[in-house]
Amino acid sequence: MALQLLALLLVIVALLVWRAVSRERREYAQFKRMRATSSRQKVMRRWLVESVLVFGGLSAAVLLAAWEYVPQVLRDGQAWEPIAASRAFFLDSPLGRGIAIGAAVGVLVALVLPVLLLRRASPDDVPKLGDIGALLPRTRGELPYGAGLALSAGVFEELMFRLALPALLFGIWPDGPVAFALSTLLFGALHLYQRWVGVLTATALGAIFAYLYLVSGTILLPIAVHAIVDLRSLVLLPLVIGKVWSTRS
Repeated sequence: MALQLLALLLVIVALLVWRAVSRERREYAQFKRMRATSSRQKVMRRWLVESVLVFGGLSAAVLLAAWEYVPQVLRDGQAWEPIAASRAFFLDSPLGRGIAIGAAVGVLVALVLPVLLLRRASPDDVPKLGDIGALLPRTRGELPYGAGLALSAGVFEELMFRLALPALLFGIWPDGPVAFALSTLLFGALHLYQRWVGVLTATALGAIFAYLYLVSGTILLPIAVHAIVDLRSLVLLPLVIGKVWSTRS
């Protein structure tokens, strides 16, 4: 069984790394040179379909093969002392629950307020963590694809990197914290097309998403947070700063 899981892991890692290093970097370089919104929409539509098929299909295949390890890796990760202490504080104490609610509100404010304050700035002047400027929708017609890419990333990337892949790794090497750490590093590496700042940012966000999953015990929380973070970049920024709603496709 472990050999079968190892073979599946090698295939998945090879496919994802090849896709990130060669295909995505090449396609993204071409996409950055596109000016016609019809061409951009065509590429964004294809990326959206591929996101659902690749990450959705791979996560389904991995979950089918390693489903029995999903609760096991979660329990093992939650038994790690820092996570166990966090769960005891945030879930079992009124103070911890209050801080958690306050932190959630604070994160939402931190995501939205800077965008509103910079609403008169040029999109090129807005600081970005990673080479993502070309991804931001530029017209009204591109906006639905930006929203679709944000939502699909939130759902399918979390199913893959916080649920499926750690379970697969745990089936090969039964160590929960290591499984989540390796999955987080791979998640960050797949953002190589956004350059090293993007890789580091994605790795940090992946660690936060893994922490949220381990502390809460539900994959729905990191899915929601991941989607909100991406919707801020791919919908809110273009709407408020790029004024894309007034730009026809």
